[in-house]
Amino acid sequence: MTAELVRGQNQALPWTRLEIGVEADRALALGAVLVGEAGHALGGAEGIALPGAPPPPGLAAPGPPAPTHRLAVDLGALPSAATRLDLFLALPDGPGAPARFGALAAPRVLLLGPGGEKAAGFAVTGLAEETAVVAVELYRRNGAWKIRAVGQGYQGGVPALLTDRGIDPETARRLAAGAQAHPVVPLPAAPRPDPEPVPAGPATPSGGRVDYTHPGRRPAAPAGGHPYATPAPAAPAPPATAPAAPVAGDASGWSMEERLHNQVWGMFEDLARTVAAYRGAVEFAEDRRERELDAVLDDPRGRTGQGAADARAAASKRYETLVARAQEALDRDLAQLAAESQVVEPALPPALAGWESPVWHAYRPPEQPPLSVRLGDLGLPEAPELRIPMLVRLPLERGLWIDAGRLSDGEGESRPAGLRALAAGSAALHATRLLAVHPPGGLTVHLLDPAGSGAAAFAGLRNAGLLAPAPAAGAAGVAEVLERLTRRVDLVQMAVRGSARDALPPGLDTAEQLLVVHDFPHGFDDRAVTRLRYLADEGPAVGVHLLLVADRDDAAGYGPLLDPLWRGLLRITPLPDRHLADPWVHHLWTFTPPCVPRGSAVLETVVGATARARRPGS
Repeated sequence: MTAELVRGQNQALPWTRLEIGVEADRALALGAVLVGEAGHALGGAEGIALPGAPPPPGLAAPGPPAPTHRLAVDLGALPSAATRLDLFLALPDGPGAPARFGALAAPRVLLLGPGGEKAAGFAVTGLAEETAVVAVELYRRNGAWKIRAVGQGYQGGVPALLTDRGIDPETARRLAAGAQAHPVVPLPAAPRPDPEPVPAGPATPSGGRVDYTHPGRRPAAPAGGHPYATPAPAAPAPPATAPAAPVAGDASGWSMEERLHNQVWGMFEDLARTVAAYRGAVEFAEDRRERELDAVLDDPRGRTGQGAADARAAASKRYETLVARAQEALDRDLAQLAAESQVVEPALPPALAGWESPVWHAYRPPEQPPLSVRLGDLGLPEAPELRIPMLVRLPLERGLWIDAGRLSDGEGESRPAGLRALAAGSAALHATRLLAVHPPGGLTVHLLDPAGSGAAAFAGLRNAGLLAPAPAAGAAGVAEVLERLTRRVDLVQMAVRGSARDALPPGLDTAEQLLVVHDFPHGFDDRAVTRLRYLADEGPAVGVHLLLVADRDDAAGYGPLLDPLWRGLLRITPLPDRHLADPWVHHLWTFTPPCVPRGSAVLETVVGATARARRPGS
């Protein structure tokens, strides 16, 4: 049974030796790129497998442009630094060659299982002006390998694809010319039977995973006499094993913190794609059922009677089978992610841990700033119990905006009672974490609260001496703080551009700066708004960051002047809200803000330890 993958879906590969096949109506060039940790081709041009060139370890050499391909891959023989293998298709050069993928029938990429049977397939649809496309990728996840259906096209062809992976443009053009100008071997296209639509992923009758073992055979030479450059490994495949138990920190990285960071983001991507696959499978099943029911109604002679009833029942039965398979695949992936979350969450350091984590009870101020910080949790409706930490890199490249206005998740046009107070408390909690995860003296926090409405929320930080001296009340204090930070941004920018960091004036606070603006735009005039926008745009690059607490409707009087400000900030909410969209599959994620467990004294403990570490002589 061949499982049809949908774009973005991933599938485990329990076998290290396998073949990737291609079936198309016209001759296409096939290539592969070994990708390292930084997202670049591993070893430059030596990490690229192209026709007529020696392949990297673990890969056979791709054949010349042809309608069908078989590429042997030995994942166990790939370099240890390889985290991903991108397999791409390209249109060959020469007379009569098509100018774009949109003019062709969708090519199909195959994963070949034991005995050469087709274990999974992916039709690369949705292409238009592209001349090269990354069809699938094999990637390492928690020590195991997976295949992901990608379908990312490049209108600039192979040169653009290779440049995107760190190859310099001139080398990329040379490699592309060699690959696409290779003489075309006229291979006959293999028959393409109609696949059984199982977008949810492969499953065996017993409910286990599909056996992806390489058959241990040498592929026959294709018609036209062109043999494969490297025979497939002939050794027998190892026996199948159950998925390895998840381990905290089982991801790539130079330190445990970086490995945990990458593991959390891998969990986020896996959840996004497994839910995308489930939703796509259900949508496919619904569309198929509707088409089958429409076909029954289109024939006036068969709209009634037992035949019509049987046809409708069969359509419903097929729909239920497809949805059940999709649900089974989703439940399996969610169970694996839940197991991983149970071992990862307790291992997270303070910067990445929730406030309920025991790690805070043994908190000690760090000596170095962290790689990233946790802002809250993310979840999807299909996995209500699963929460993925939402991590952002430090220093903050974008300012944060805590929305004190209307929510989008079930609140309609109403504002929940006490939302402004919750927003102030959320801002104080984020500021506390940022102070706690920076080394003593590594972050200075300024609070602008012209009306004093956030005094209660920030009282703990103020009393502990963790905030910069309070400015004058009202608009005068706003102008004073903004002018001081604007001057700092200008001075540091000039020092950086002139390579004269030692020329900064004495007494300048070289620590990272966090400006917390509560109840914006209260106390702001036009000049202050202009300076705030300048700090939001130019400040992050020189260590000045923004945390804004505001209701956008309150600032409507400024008109479109503030639109760039809102777009440049990362919006988060003081209550769970479904408003964050990821750039991969465009899910709307439910953001859950952090909170301290009821009755816990962890916040006082952390604030006290942070304050003591910042006192002179400590």
